[in-house]
Amino acid sequence: MRFRVSEEQRALRDGVREVLGRCFGREALWRAVDAGGRLDRAVWRELGAAGFFALRVPEAEGGVGLGLPEAVLAFEEAGRALLPGPLVATHLAAREVPGAATGETVVAAVDGGLVEWLTEADSVRGDAAKAVPLRSVDPLTPLHRVPGPATAAADPVGVLLTAAEQLGTATRVCELAAQHARTREQFGRPIGAFQAVQHLCAELLVRAEVARTAVYAAAVTADRTDIAAARLLADEAALRGARDCLQVHGGMGFTWESEVHLHLKRAWVRSLRGGGVTECEELLAADLTA
Repeated sequence: MRFRVSEEQRALRDGVREVLGRCFGREALWRAVDAGGRLDRAVWRELGAAGFFALRVPEAEGGVGLGLPEAVLAFEEAGRALLPGPLVATHLAAREVPGAATGETVVAAVDGGLVEWLTEADSVRGDAAKAVPLRSVDPLTPLHRVPGPATAAADPVGVLLTAAEQLGTATRVCELAAQHARTREQFGRPIGAFQAVQHLCAELLVRAEVARTAVYAAAVTADRTDIAAARLLADEAALRGARDCLQVHGGMGFTWESEVHLHLKRAWVRSLRGGGVTECEELLAADLTA
């Protein structure tokens, strides 16, 4: 098996980053925060036109015809950009729900007992008839809770794409921490000159790269155990990474002028999706004891 990213895959990743930079740059991010849970349909359609949702749809059906590794690279970029919306649910529904592949239809899904973006969705996968609204910690992810226990195991592809989004967050907060450590000065020196800050940044990088290795490998093998391990590592890299990035930034990281706190809040919300810590740990334990 080949785990190294190919030139074509790098070009795809760069293309996705370019599209996101054009349709969801920094100004668009803060407009989305101010919108209070309203989805920008123009951005959604642009994603559809770029093939984001149809990446794994066969060319014979009008899709891009790529595989899971390419989808992981695209979702990593979406996580890095803090792109809002039920991305995973719409991507998974691209072959089943008319308009999902092109971005004309927004699809939400009951996942881990929660539904993201329910009021903005045109179609919902799962029974959300009794869903009740929650006050979401993430201003970019409105939530509803579906009462009762989860009735089905999480889709492994959805689990892996969530891990890819978490990897994008881990990568971005590592970049933000390193940038701040180089430019912010205390006592006449950049704070990156202090050993405690250096250790935080080093740990950020190590966790992100370990998670990257696991996520990319799981995208190639598509093995449920590999996916579970990748999700655990990616959740940790995103959550701990965002907290450490806040530590590097200090109080500035909590201000509305900074995107750092948004990454932490998004990582918290993603970690609640199906295939989270408990489910992945149980799957790994069963595999180890089999």
